[in-house]
Amino acid sequence: VQLQASGGGLVQAGGSLRLSCAASGSISSASALGWYRQVPGKERELVASVTSRGYTNYADSVKGRFTISRDNAKNTFYLQMNSLKIEDTARYYCNAVYDWGAEYDYWGKGTLVTVSS
Repeated sequence: VQLQASGGGLVQAGGSLRLSCAASGSISSASALGWYRQVPGKERELVASVTSRGYTNYADSVKGRFTISRDNAKNTFYLQMNSLKIEDTARYYCNAVYDWGAEYDYWGKGTLVTVSS
């Protein structure tokens, strides 16, 4: 499964962006879909995830501002980011996990989000 993240860019603080992650295969069978972010010199951190049952999980720093969603028909999932802050600046990566007896973990190449003051 290949993942292609898009939608990053430059936005002013307080603005919004929507990231998309298009999968080459079905996402309906993924056990979990997620968005992570990383800044240079720091570890990659989970931003938001959604399980196959629809349970969502968000980093405390984005709760109430970011929303993860999925469109199984389009094999695409999204991260709606509102009220962006300068500290949200990072490269964002999408991730899909499949349980096919063993766990298979797929990553997109990332899309850069820059929030300016």
